[in-house]
Amino acid sequence: MTEQTPTPASSNPTTREPRTESHDPTVPEAWSAFMRQGWGDRELDLPPHPVSPHAAARRRRLAELFPGERLVLPAGGYKVRAYDTDYPFRPDTAHTYFSGNQTSDAVLVIEDGEAVLYARPRSSRETDEFFRDRQYGELWAGRRPSAHELSSSLGLTVRHVDELPSALARSGKTRVLRGVSDTVDGLVAGDTSLDGDFARVVSEMRLVKDDWELAQLQEACDITALGFEDSVREWAQVRTHGERWIEGTFFRRARAMGNDIGYSSIVGSGKHATTLHWIDNDGPVRPGELILLDMGVENHNLYTADVTRTLPVDGTFTSLQRDLYDLVHSAQQAGLDAVRPGVPFTATHEAAMHVLAHGLDAMGLLPVPAAEALDPESKVYSRWTLHGTSHMLGMDVHDCGQASPEAYNKGTLAEGMVLTVEPGLYFQEDDLLVPEELRGIGIRIEDDVVVTADGHRNLSASLPRASSDVEAWMAEHLG
Repeated sequence: MTEQTPTPASSNPTTREPRTESHDPTVPEAWSAFMRQGWGDRELDLPPHPVSPHAAARRRRLAELFPGERLVLPAGGYKVRAYDTDYPFRPDTAHTYFSGNQTSDAVLVIEDGEAVLYARPRSSRETDEFFRDRQYGELWAGRRPSAHELSSSLGLTVRHVDELPSALARSGKTRVLRGVSDTVDGLVAGDTSLDGDFARVVSEMRLVKDDWELAQLQEACDITALGFEDSVREWAQVRTHGERWIEGTFFRRARAMGNDIGYSSIVGSGKHATTLHWIDNDGPVRPGELILLDMGVENHNLYTADVTRTLPVDGTFTSLQRDLYDLVHSAQQAGLDAVRPGVPFTATHEAAMHVLAHGLDAMGLLPVPAAEALDPESKVYSRWTLHGTSHMLGMDVHDCGQASPEAYNKGTLAEGMVLTVEPGLYFQEDDLLVPEELRGIGIRIEDDVVVTADGHRNLSASLPRASSDVEAWMAEHLG
């Protein structure tokens, strides 16, 4: 049973001053009065959102873990980009995971097994907000859903966010997901132990994905593959305009078929590929070099892919490039082969690093034998590998980040977990311990895999990985 509660007179949003700017013209009373007249009602009867039964089940499990307590999960609000301009809004992951809501300023409150979404619905046409407010006004920022529309879509009781302070003022043990909303943080006194444990549980609940989530991640990977193909089809423009062209091309696909990019795209050509999070994407793309593309689409339900391919700018690898690439590919395959239920999370990393360390040893780069370099007390091979091989993936690109070490990086893999497998080799341009011909080369190969009952499934397998397959794929799309 769902409902929407009318806004009480004491918290009527007509008392809220619209957000305006100093350069806005004055509003005479005659214009204001005229603007409040003659508008048709466009209340919609929305069908249930596909996520609503899954979100309801998640809320039930969460409530069972904290019986008799009040649980508060804010969506967050707009963040300033510069002066009076905001970044596009993206709700907090946990809020949307448990509610399905993607509107700003909302707060999900779960108490005594009941859930209420305190939201900021579209304003009444009897106020100035809808035609004057730059942040929430319909004529400025677009139509927000009504309380009825939110309720019918999400299967939740919806009340106006102005009622939230009185709801949180009632006595009772309260846990808040902190750091999302300054407003909400200020309404409830913080308890580091309670709130920290709450954040941990909320994060750990997302470690294992259900079938609906796996379908969302597959969709994100499929759209991402199209974005990679788009980039290669426009290679002539890439050669002319550089890294920026790929960034823009991929973003176009992400916006056309998804919600956004899941993270800032990394487009690193030549020496830029050795910078792990190169997001300036302002360099040239030169013949004879490699280009590393680490990009992922976030779909409409906020699940993101995270895929990396390293491509030869000329369409074919040089002999040296192929040898290095094939070493990274072998390491990734070893990491993939290690993915199955019951193995330590670190098994993928250890398998991949074993291959890379022995490869570096064969190249004569290690100061000690590979077996010694792999010792946890040494790890000198890491000079050229730098990062871990895997992280969890879901609604956040680095998903479940507040889970306990015992459940995550010190834990074991379970069926339904989704993780990346992404080893790399990076030879910095000023590294005097490697031959000159290696300096400025960076290679990473990354795929998104789900742990299955008997191993794993590669969600991003439609993009080729082997060097010969990469060359054939590029030739197909370049043609």
